[in-house]
Amino acid sequence: MAKTADYYTPLDSNYFYHVYNRTVNGERLFINRGNYEFFLKQYDKYLSAYVETYAYCLLNNHFHLLIRVKTWENILAYFQDLESRKIDLTTFGKLSNLNDKKISSVISHQFQLFFQSYAMAFNKQQGRYGTLFQTPFKRSLIETDNYLTQMIFYIHTNPQKHGLVSDFREYFWSSYQGMLIDSPTKLYKKEVLEWFGDKLAYIQFHLENPNLDNIKNIVIDAE
Repeated sequence: MAKTADYYTPLDSNYFYHVYNRTVNGERLFINRGNYEFFLKQYDKYLSAYVETYAYCLLNNHFHLLIRVKTWENILAYFQDLESRKIDLTTFGKLSNLNDKKISSVISHQFQLFFQSYAMAFNKQQGRYGTLFQTPFKRSLIETDNYLTQMIFYIHTNPQKHGLVSDFREYFWSSYQGMLIDSPTKLYKKEVLEWFGDKLAYIQFHLENPNLDNIKNIVIDAE
């Protein structure tokens, strides 16, 4: 179970967070490949201008993200661009209403838009009604270097932990393999690989830490 604080942790600029959530009543979040692809597409649409993505994993009824909120300067520049192109700043009205103290509400709002967009499309496709995601979504601050390292490992190994695959490296809907390919991606893979040292060290770390119980006291699961 999530800690109570994880429902209310502010999302401040330039900090790392583990963001996770699951469906109501443990319902399926993804039915087919198109659902996974649409989830990632909408995540990119609503969040990529605001956060940097360092790891992710999409599972049957929940997901995990490792993000860092972009600096206020970067987000401000994005808003200035929107305003210059006469694009609506949604509920924030105008640029003068925004400042670095409100960054957490901005990020939370974008996550809410993301969840709503996915849920509406999923409900229409599946002929279901009502809430899909638990609310509010969970987030925990990554406070140490060791926590960050272990969180990347934890997110990538989650499919094996849940018995979806026998080897997490074979799971398609996580960022593990995405870190190793050369094609363009929105993942901050250069930063992740350098965090471990290089690509080989990244691979080796994941191979040498097969015991998922090693981090059970560090990570609060989405279940």
